Amino acid sequence: MKTKFIPIVFTMTFVSCFFTRSFAQKKDLVRIADSITREGRILYRSEWASWYGTDIFVAKCAAKKELTGGYLSYNSGTGLTNIFFSKGSSPVVLATTSFGYDLKSSNYTLDTTSRKLTPLEEQLYTIRQAALAKIYSDTSFRIYKNTSLNLVPIIINNTRRVYVLSGSKINGLVVFGNDYLFEFDADDHLISEKKIHKSFIPIKANKRGVDSTKTDVASIHTHSPETGDFITATDVCTLMLYENFTTWDQHIVVSKNYVSVWDCKKNHLLILTAEAWKKISASANTYLKN
Repeated sequence: MKTKFIPIVFTMTFVSCFFTRSFAQKKDLVRIADSITREGRILYRSEWASWYGTDIFVAKCAAKKELTGGYLSYNSGTGLTNIFFSKGSSPVVLATTSFGYDLKSSNYTLDTTSRKLTPLEEQLYTIRQAALAKIYSDTSFRIYKNTSLNLVPIIINNTRRVYVLSGSKINGLVVFGNDYLFEFDADDHLISEKKIHKSFIPIKANKRGVDSTKTDVASIHTHSPETGDFITATDVCTLMLYENFTTWDQHIVVSKNYVSVWDCKKNHLLILTAEAWKKISASANTYLKN
């Protein structure tokens, strides 16, 4: 069996307890990890609903496919909702798919009645289209081969954001990077935009249970100082979407000052200082040599 990062996987069973006190004295990394995880989960739920809502729309609403101008998903307060809307400046909803919070793709209701957008849907549509127009008009935005740009509009407590993630069109390829964040004011005017990662990071992943001789138990990517010290909410979203289709137990993000470790089985984030990480690695290597 081929494995990677055995020392890392082994030592993570005790590291959170051993190093909590030392790194918490310098920064509240637990609070930071919770904030990143919370935002990542919000993105994940929206993208999950879009994934499976698209599958359902394509399978059940083929006659409306040519009318489609796009889709979006959101938390309705009672579950997750995905809509496909029509083309044009005054779109209508072509189909509505509703999911439960249990995130079971088979647990859904489909309503193919055409209707007006709700006020919340209109707001999400407006900021989505504004971000899309910016992408189309600015040549600095890139779409890499075999990927698509997926727009995720989010409105929570008057905070209006559109995340843009690069999604892979190839099975077995997980894509990090080439992602963006647009922020809007209460009047839906664009107030800021930024490129989250400064690079495009495709990682091949073996499917769990398919070939036991090619088992990578962890994956890794690095962040430049421009990207930031920590794993991003878009990283967390991507991992939650794809982790069950890989053999990964962990994903590690390394920056100059910190190391972020995402547990793919527990969906839990642990952030360590680079100094603590070096001590862990040294201890694990010593253990394995003995």
